[in-house]
Amino acid sequence: MAQAADAPLRAQAWLAPQADLVRALTTAPPECLSPATGPEARLAVEVGRAAFRTPTVLGGQAARAGLTCETCHRSGRDNPAFLFPGVSGPPGTADVTSSLFSSHRGDGVDDPRPIPDLSGGPSGLKVAPADLPPFIHGLITQEFDGREPPAAVLAGLVAYVRALSPTACPRAGAVPVTVASLMSDARRAIAAADALAARGDRPAAGVMIAAARARLGLIDERYAALPRERRRLRAADARLAKVAQALREDSPDARRRLADWSADSVKLEAALTRREARSLFDPNHLAARLGRRLPGRAS
Repeated sequence: MAQAADAPLRAQAWLAPQADLVRALTTAPPECLSPATGPEARLAVEVGRAAFRTPTVLGGQAARAGLTCETCHRSGRDNPAFLFPGVSGPPGTADVTSSLFSSHRGDGVDDPRPIPDLSGGPSGLKVAPADLPPFIHGLITQEFDGREPPAAVLAGLVAYVRALSPTACPRAGAVPVTVASLMSDARRAIAAADALAARGDRPAAGVMIAAARARLGLIDERYAALPRERRRLRAADARLAKVAQALREDSPDARRRLADWSADSVKLEAALTRREARSLFDPNHLAARLGRRLPGRAS
């Protein structure tokens, strides 16, 4: 799906037009993530968390449209504003047996269902914990026609979903989507990539780099009117592309380059933050770009 010419942010393409677009695009629900115990468990959750946020894991039309697990399950929750043509009925629903996304499970029947909150509760996912590995594997390879995921990525997704719990939900309401939050996601993904590279798991490490690059992409589109900052973002992305290539070639300096990128990303974040109020992270700027009026503002 190509991004509509009048849609400044790609995610607008799968949000209901009647939704509060500014709120939906500048805030997210809090993540209900239970702390993992032990380094192996923490790494598994971090791998899953990053994979959950990259189109690389999915395949076919979903990946081409830029969809991720997080698209339907924001912060691991649900997404009441989700509306994808040909897949949704009312907002917040999706047909998981749609032929649009799946050549395996498409049944020709239009039966969209409410998107479950993976953190649990009344609208939680009705899958037993023991059944999560085959369920998530089937979702990737059949429901979305994705490639076979690296074993560590599949295990990580299982660990991440299992770590989501209503008892871990912060009391605070929606949290702002910011440069800092997306750059933090990118650095977490790069840290996971380094840990996987250290044990020789280059395919899984490559997925983590793709996750970091996906976060940079989300920042980039919000700086479309700020060419200097956009050039810096694209230079950072190009560096990660080269690191991914170095990993595939088993280059001995790949991990050092990951560490260098992570360190340099702090300076990039600071530069972007200085101009954040002029970007589409700012609700006022986004509202003006969308032709919407924020509540409480004069027309």
